[in-house]
Amino acid sequence: MDIQTLYNAFLQSSGVCIDTRKLQKNALFFALKGLTFDGNHFAKKALQDGAAFVVVDDEKVVDPSPQVIVVENSLLALQKLATHHRKNLNIPIIALTGSNGKTTTKELVREVLAMKFNVLATEGNLNNHIGVPLTLLQLKDQHQIGIIEMGANHLKEIELLCSIALPNEGYITNFGKAHLEGFGSEAGVIEGKSELYQFLTKNQGQILINGDDPEQVEQTKNYNTVQFGSLDSHMIQIIHVPNNEEGLLLNCEGLDFRSPLHGSYNAKNIAAAIAFGIIYKVPLRNIQTAIASYQAKNNRSQLISIKNTHFILDAYNANPSSMEVALNALAENQSTKKAVIMGDMLELGEHTKDEHEYILNVCLRLKFKHVFTIGEQFKKTTLKHQDIYKFENLEAFLEVFNPQAFTFETVLIKGSRSMKLERLIPLLKSK
Repeated sequence: MDIQTLYNAFLQSSGVCIDTRKLQKNALFFALKGLTFDGNHFAKKALQDGAAFVVVDDEKVVDPSPQVIVVENSLLALQKLATHHRKNLNIPIIALTGSNGKTTTKELVREVLAMKFNVLATEGNLNNHIGVPLTLLQLKDQHQIGIIEMGANHLKEIELLCSIALPNEGYITNFGKAHLEGFGSEAGVIEGKSELYQFLTKNQGQILINGDDPEQVEQTKNYNTVQFGSLDSHMIQIIHVPNNEEGLLLNCEGLDFRSPLHGSYNAKNIAAAIAFGIIYKVPLRNIQTAIASYQAKNNRSQLISIKNTHFILDAYNANPSSMEVALNALAENQSTKKAVIMGDMLELGEHTKDEHEYILNVCLRLKFKHVFTIGEQFKKTTLKHQDIYKFENLEAFLEVFNPQAFTFETVLIKGSRSMKLERLIPLLKSK
């Protein structure tokens, strides 16, 4: 099957679908395979439920018809279709990746650029070898910019995603201790994420970096870059101004940019969004408005006030780097009575025990008096201290948890996605 035939089917459809439970009428259904399922077995149902076409790589599962498109590999066909569509629209594509903060940065960049352009950005966690093609295939003629978030836990994944999305510009939020099980080490993380730099350089794209991050500067010393940062020498000077008010304050070109986001680690995410706004010539006043209006959501640094307590819900993901910066931000908080509720950090492989021990030591160094850990990995650590309370799971924590006695001013709730620590919020609201 040639790509143009597949593209014609896509243009006639209402959009791409890979799950019959979410099928819209006249959709183009791709039968993908997973570890526990084979989408080919749902092709017949997709047609019965109103799909315009189905793409299968097993011709035996459905009777031949003009609605059935047989390919050698359905996933590769989806990826090739996405690249073909991206080439046809020929609009700027910004790729964002990094160990921490990429989703918040993506949302901030979208808010800023949407002040001037019609922007499509990755929704949810559609940032892998399936999600990136699905996002690209949502691009319409009216879109002027695409923002593609790219996630990876192994080498060569960013390289693959770049070959699909063909970005013109890119930004890496940082290099940190994330997915060490797949990357093997921090050096592996740097190598894997930097595949974005290599693609952009090879294809005459533009690289934006945080010039205040020495690792970013080192990794791009042989590349042409646009740098933002706090120094006069940076092409775009953006200064984080410490303040005692709620939220963050940055200054650029003599103007103040205020954000309701908390935690100094978010300052560089905001700065990157301001930099992209300047690159795309969004008026500074409009950038100010966009930064001021963005509120964290989806369990990412989300500020939730319950009675007299401020809860920082950061339960979407966790790795040693993001955990440490979140703890440092809590330490900077002006509250006098603080608590930490931490869930296990996953995908750390042989580094698991050492990294969980390290984070507990960070808590002690920062002198937190109430540290509650939830999960088997924290439970296995050998460090014992009167200020640290370990629970094997959330249920064990809830057995001794007394909402009435939970009278802290500020509480950080952070853990990996599978820990689902957001389940605490309804209980806290019930106190």
